[in-house]
Amino acid sequence: MKNRTITGVTGSAIAHLDLSCPDEVELQVAASGLLKATAQCGFLYVRIGDSYASTIDDMRLAQRSFFTSKISEKKQIAVDNNNRGYLAHGMAQMHGAARKDSKEVFFWGRDADANDPDVLAGLPLCGPNQWPDLDGFRDAVNNYSKMVKLIGDKLLQIVAVALGASENFFEPYYQRSMLRGQLLCYPPTGDHPDQFGVAPHSDFGCLTLLLQETAGLEVLFPNDEWVAAPPLENTLVVNIGDLLERWSNHRLPSTKHRVRNLNPCERYSIAMFYDPSPGAVVDPLDLLPGEVARYSPVGAAEYVLGRNQGAFSHYSNRDASAGDAVEV
Repeated sequence: MKNRTITGVTGSAIAHLDLSCPDEVELQVAASGLLKATAQCGFLYVRIGDSYASTIDDMRLAQRSFFTSKISEKKQIAVDNNNRGYLAHGMAQMHGAARKDSKEVFFWGRDADANDPDVLAGLPLCGPNQWPDLDGFRDAVNNYSKMVKLIGDKLLQIVAVALGASENFFEPYYQRSMLRGQLLCYPPTGDHPDQFGVAPHSDFGCLTLLLQETAGLEVLFPNDEWVAAPPLENTLVVNIGDLLERWSNHRLPSTKHRVRNLNPCERYSIAMFYDPSPGAVVDPLDLLPGEVARYSPVGAAEYVLGRNQGAFSHYSNRDASAGDAVEV
């Protein structure tokens, strides 16, 4: 990657990866930097191009339009068991947390109707989105999702090369990917030590790509220090989730993080989770065939569903033992 590499690898600063000119990325250079960066923390700042500015502006406008609408209107699209729709305040709690998270969420994912192969196969987390009746909202969300997919595809190439695989290793696993999103709104949490926008947790998918407007995200470093990850212009915060930690046979770490909104106003962020197709099987021996597997194979959708059931109260058979819960 000519004049573009991962920086900020040493010390407590979260590393930066420049993908503002993706066609100029040298995968081997970026992959080497990724491994150095994730030796300290599974988080990166990823710089993106200015060409996405209007897409981001439209998405942020749609986000505010939704969260400032009447609660009665939001509840008309209450979240379903495929995690599509509106999750009200007080409906999420991390495993082991003393209090419920302080946030509202709008969930979406790949639109799948009754004739979709994944729906016909009975795979979880597959179904139609629930859209609010807001002008331009659906287009803004879909355009933003396309942007994130492009960035995510490049990141997957870098990850594959970093682990010694072909740059196209992940493509067969992502043919019908679970690219899932959350619009998030966090009210001020105050200074109560047990109250979080999201309590400490690790994400459970493969890659999380987060757009922030307001400070509040904190990342746990190996020295047990909570390091702030404030919003930076033209960047996404990208982190490795538990599913990719399993797939990489623990070479890439899924790092705990939390949100505390100590600002006097709401904190807005947009999180997307780039995960494999629902029917994909995640097996570290497929990616690293010469190693002794530290994890057994798991179905992608089943794994994510199990973690959801340990986080959200809209699941009727909630299993609090399912582990650390929902993403930022």
